[in-house]
Amino acid sequence: MTTTDLELPSRTTRRPASDASDNTPRPEMPSAPSARRPRSFWSSATFYIVSSIVGLLFVAPLGWLFLSSFKTSAEFAQVPPTYLPRVFSIENYRALADAGMWQYAANSAMAAVGTVLLGTGLSVLAGYGFARFRFRGAGVLFIVLLSTLMIPFQSIIPALYAILNSVHLTNSILGLILVYTSFVLPFGVFTMRASFQAIPGGIEEAAIMDGASTWTTLTRVMGPMVVPGIATVAIYAFFNAWNEFLAALIFTTKQDAFTLPVALANLQSGAFGTLNWGVLEAGAIVSALPCIVVFLLLQRYYVAGLTAGAVKG
Repeated sequence: MTTTDLELPSRTTRRPASDASDNTPRPEMPSAPSARRPRSFWSSATFYIVSSIVGLLFVAPLGWLFLSSFKTSAEFAQVPPTYLPRVFSIENYRALADAGMWQYAANSAMAAVGTVLLGTGLSVLAGYGFARFRFRGAGVLFIVLLSTLMIPFQSIIPALYAILNSVHLTNSILGLILVYTSFVLPFGVFTMRASFQAIPGGIEEAAIMDGASTWTTLTRVMGPMVVPGIATVAIYAFFNAWNEFLAALIFTTKQDAFTLPVALANLQSGAFGTLNWGVLEAGAIVSALPCIVVFLLLQRYYVAGLTAGAVKG
């Protein structure tokens, strides 16, 4: 009997049980994003509502101060006091203008702008040196520079006055700029050093290999990359110089050299030693307006500059 005469049993291929049910419709499961949508919506709504309430709490005193600056002197003396002015009057702002307030504001502006330019420039140069150059005693010098933040300003007033008086810089805007710059440098150098250290060293090495000098590398390569840090130092310098009172009160004795805070302190007293609330609140609005404008213009760089160098990698 040959093999051809034998009938081999036919092999039947069994389909898995899972294949038999492939054609059956399956219920569609909800996608993950749609399942989490209600929770994300309510969390976002809660966040915006709470943020709006907190924002209103911060803005409300400024709004009340702005509206109160338009009250008349008679309305300020009313008992019980009124929260909103019944008649809007600009007599408080007119009193500021008659007292030469715009000259005092110009003095503060010159001192603030000069401090921003000098303090920010020196901070960038010193921060770049501490971050990129290795020299003997760099760590000790940096710690000594930061330690000046712990020295109270009141303790060095006699020494500063003697130095400024010896070089005939009292009653001058230049003298105030130098004093304010000494306040700004510790924080400014610390911020710029952290900003430069956050940049990879390969970028600077590539610029040097292409033939760029140290100054070109700083101004054209590294400088645009540390704009947030520069903006942070500039805001800090402007706020300190614009709002500073004690140094301006001590180092300026002539009325023509007064800054805005010193002038407001002199103008807040009314007749018979009373406090002139209208002039004081109008002066506070004039003093706060430049700070608000500067911060709104540079706010997108501020947080990035404060966190520069926080993460290394």
